[in-house]
Amino acid sequence: MSNNDIQDRAEGALLGAWIGDALGLGPHWYYNLEKLHQDYGDWIHQYTDPKPGRYHDGMKAGQLSQSGFILALMVRSLIECDGYDEKDFCKRIDEELFPLLDGTPISGPGQYTSQSIREAWRRRVRQKLPWGQTGGHADTTEAIERTLAIAVRYAFQPSQLATAITANTLLTQIDETVVSMTVAFGAVLGLLVQGHALDADLSGKLMRLVKGGELPFHAVTSDDLEPPRPGDPDPPRSGRFASPDPLLSPSYMAAAAVDPGIRIEPAWKVSTVYGMPCAIYHMLPAAYYLSARFHNDFESAVLHAVNGGGQNQVRAILTGALTGAQTGLSGIPHRFLDGLENIDKLREMATELAVQATNV
Repeated sequence: MSNNDIQDRAEGALLGAWIGDALGLGPHWYYNLEKLHQDYGDWIHQYTDPKPGRYHDGMKAGQLSQSGFILALMVRSLIECDGYDEKDFCKRIDEELFPLLDGTPISGPGQYTSQSIREAWRRRVRQKLPWGQTGGHADTTEAIERTLAIAVRYAFQPSQLATAITANTLLTQIDETVVSMTVAFGAVLGLLVQGHALDADLSGKLMRLVKGGELPFHAVTSDDLEPPRPGDPDPPRSGRFASPDPLLSPSYMAAAAVDPGIRIEPAWKVSTVYGMPCAIYHMLPAAYYLSARFHNDFESAVLHAVNGGGQNQVRAILTGALTGAQTGLSGIPHRFLDGLENIDKLREMATELAVQATNV
């Protein structure tokens, strides 16, 4: 694959995430689908204003939520430091985000602050704790929403990808299962940027990275998940995570997406199959399924993510990143780019980080 193709995929992943974020801004967190349809019609197909009195009230169609804002901070840090620099990223959070917060949910950029960021703000600002003592137990995808940029930057360096994503996640979330699932998402995205398909074979490729010591997961089974033979020693641990199962999930979702005996119709109902709430174990399966099913159709992928209700913004961010990495920026319809606020700056940043990713 040429550097131009890789750059296209890297840019697609980043812009795809920002597009998903903005698409979810208006119809965010409707758990009553009848109310969602009452407010936005039977099919959301474009950026929309949030309704008065709901999440992100006062924002406008095409703007980014706080997730998009923090992702931009991460991208700028990666660009200016030519890689992940924890001290620089934390300084940006201290100086550019935390002064805009007050510890309440409806505050800050995007008019909403997630649980893990609120907890980090309280520990850092009110309790004056140092970074490293700021992580909480939120079981959300909040860290994925920013570390996906790290995955793009280190797409061809899986060991560095895993190390940087682990360190950054622990700043706000310390549950080991959440951290391992966050790292696994980054590893998946990295392979997609490389040009691999989100299919039934992807998890096998990830497991080979585990066996080679490049991803920090412990695995007892041999190839094809065969059991160890009698007398085989316990394999040396390659990292902190006890189980490689988060690396296996994507291929199961991908297999389900193409299995003629398993049909989720319409595809937006994936939200009711895997769950509408915010937890990472609801969000990742739905995003993997939609991104595998619509691997060459960015519009269908993100719109089905948004129209499923519940935590549709995160579902669209993750789906947008995974699908954008497969279609490339060249495969994203222009109307999604044209309607995104500050698109010129976002494209510039995406290009700069993509160039770094190819020059390794």
